[in-house]
Amino acid sequence: MTEDSPAKSILPRVVPVMVPMPADRPYSYAVPDGAKAVPGSIVRVPLGPREVAGIVWDGAGEALSAKRLRPISEIFDCPPVAEEMRRFVDWIAAYTLSPPGLVARMLLRAPAAFDPEPWTEGLRLVEGAGPDRMTAARNRVLEMAGDGQAWTRAGLAHAAGVSSSVIEGLREQGVFETVSIPPQPVVAAPDAGFAKAELTPDQEAAALRLRERAGTDAFSVTLLDGVTGSGKTEVYFEAIAAALERGKQVLILIPEIALTQAFLERFHDRFGAKPGEWHSDLAPKKRERVWRQVAEGQVRVVAGARSALFLPFKELGLIVIDEEHDPAYKQEDRVFYNARDMGVVRGHIGDFPVVLASATPSLESRVNANQGRYERIVLSSRFAEAALPDLATIDMRKAPPERGGFLSPVLIDAMRKTLARGEQSLLFLNRRGYAPLTLCRVCGHRFQCPECSSWLVEHRFRGQLVCHHCGHNEPRPEACPECGTLDHLVACGPGVERIAEEVDRHFPEARTIMLSSDMMGGVKRLRLELEAIAKGEADIIVGTQLVAKGHNFPAMTLVGVVDADLGLANGDPRAAERTFQLLAQVTGRAGRTGRKSVGLLQTYQPEHPVMRAIVTGDAEAFYEREIAERERAGLPPFGRLAGIIVSAATRQEAESHARGLRQAAPRATEIDVLGPAEAPLALIAGRHRFRLLVQGTRRADLQGFVRAMLERGPKQRGSVRVQVDIDPQSFL
Repeated sequence: MTEDSPAKSILPRVVPVMVPMPADRPYSYAVPDGAKAVPGSIVRVPLGPREVAGIVWDGAGEALSAKRLRPISEIFDCPPVAEEMRRFVDWIAAYTLSPPGLVARMLLRAPAAFDPEPWTEGLRLVEGAGPDRMTAARNRVLEMAGDGQAWTRAGLAHAAGVSSSVIEGLREQGVFETVSIPPQPVVAAPDAGFAKAELTPDQEAAALRLRERAGTDAFSVTLLDGVTGSGKTEVYFEAIAAALERGKQVLILIPEIALTQAFLERFHDRFGAKPGEWHSDLAPKKRERVWRQVAEGQVRVVAGARSALFLPFKELGLIVIDEEHDPAYKQEDRVFYNARDMGVVRGHIGDFPVVLASATPSLESRVNANQGRYERIVLSSRFAEAALPDLATIDMRKAPPERGGFLSPVLIDAMRKTLARGEQSLLFLNRRGYAPLTLCRVCGHRFQCPECSSWLVEHRFRGQLVCHHCGHNEPRPEACPECGTLDHLVACGPGVERIAEEVDRHFPEARTIMLSSDMMGGVKRLRLELEAIAKGEADIIVGTQLVAKGHNFPAMTLVGVVDADLGLANGDPRAAERTFQLLAQVTGRAGRTGRKSVGLLQTYQPEHPVMRAIVTGDAEAFYEREIAERERAGLPPFGRLAGIIVSAATRQEAESHARGLRQAAPRATEIDVLGPAEAPLALIAGRHRFRLLVQGTRRADLQGFVRAMLERGPKQRGSVRVQVDIDPQSFL
């Protein structure tokens, strides 16, 4: 090479890496010499002063000079994230207007799983070898290890009932050789033919159709619409069996962690093994093992909460979404998404079937079925011909409770008769704590959260006043902090604790259990209480909405809804639908084993369409009415909505930014912007909140409109934060 012929610098290979932060695109990194990074590889890369895990993304990295490129620090020995999963991340990011880096972050929640699980040192019996002398302890060890399987030292000692020194002595004499034992499966493999349930003709026909769908490599969505107690779970188990027979992995989404244990047992009875679990209550080590073995294809079935959608399945071939109507599938933090809808998208991208199951389907799913996008399978009767409960309203204007109480004499009398028969009663009130408001009888002072525009809820069992929005809590005082008067604080309205107190007053001899998501002892205690109820170890149960979700209480024959009107007065366009679903689900807890059962709804509006639909059992009329009203108003699923919440440390900052966004909205014929207005909860955790609602037709490019609005609007400065919620479920 001569002096005047410039050397050509050899640029390192460049790859795009999606990092788990609010990044709107991948960053470029150099691949070290001799290393291999393919799309989907999980890597560790430098990001500012720290190092983070990321995913090699699709496409080419930016053509940057070698000096500006930073190299990948490590390529993990981990199965690459599948191409369809990367497409899924991009799709969610585009649909929800979220940075794709934040969506990818949900894939990378188990960093310790990126390296292979370590193998364990073990021992295996050497064929033909024996000890210099035999003892009873040594004989037990040799008998236990005689099958030629590898054992850990501790495991073999425990199984044979000997000390570890006996094992070590045999190893030193050459009786055992040292081997490496691969990691054990986190769950055993399910057997599709283990114990097929006996199905009714209706169930068999539904199961056959689901097996047909699950037996193909083609996208489809089936809505399994069955009354409470109709055996939907056993029916969709047959679709799972068909997918397993084809060598596919299966994901089952469940809305409530408290349901998991009962579901796991039912799954075990059918398939001879439990599925892998995935939810927030799982121990970190267990989560890491599940994540890794899902990626490697060892875990064939996962049952979990909404975040299980982001597990890196190797061969996913079926998604089942149980209780598909449940609002718990909506995530409202960082990335706002509905796991039901995203599950359908995941099936479409992967080209495999999706099953939605519910006794009270969402209006969106019913409309999709009516319009032919989903197939609908109906199970109209309970298993074993068990009758649905007889339902009636209690008009609280005609049969009011006694002074200071909240239970009508009609309901109390029904509970007394149920108790006399040795059967269970359930009282349902969707309000935690003792009372939603505490005030001073002398000066009228009301206890309000200092950080939120909401009242503090009294939790009498804990002696605390608690904010259910930001978590602020303070001891319940003896005197009014405003006027100083002692013993004049009064609880207004009932929560489940207060109803339980009233039950104890009327039925002191009854075994009463109160169930609430914030009860002391958490999920573990909740599961124990549910097991006790199922075994008949309680007479009266007082609970919030978690008692409405899929539980089977054989001895329960009376369900009383304390305040059936509670969900109807909050201005939510889904209020009637939600109330109908919740009341239908909770009354469906009664009479599931065939005993005559009753559901009583305390209401001041017995003529309301929701109450009439529940009592008459005419769900179809209710759906027809609600669907027609939504269509007239252009509301989902006939129109599209996006919520934009602007929050800031001061009211002025929040309002000013929200008005700036409104002024930046582009002109559009099929999209309207409503607001800004103070959000119903105008202050949460010390942040002032203003809300805009974007409403468009089904054809409107809602995402494009909102994206342009944000780009043209004022930049986020100071304490201002903007949250976008496509397809909002909450309007608070």
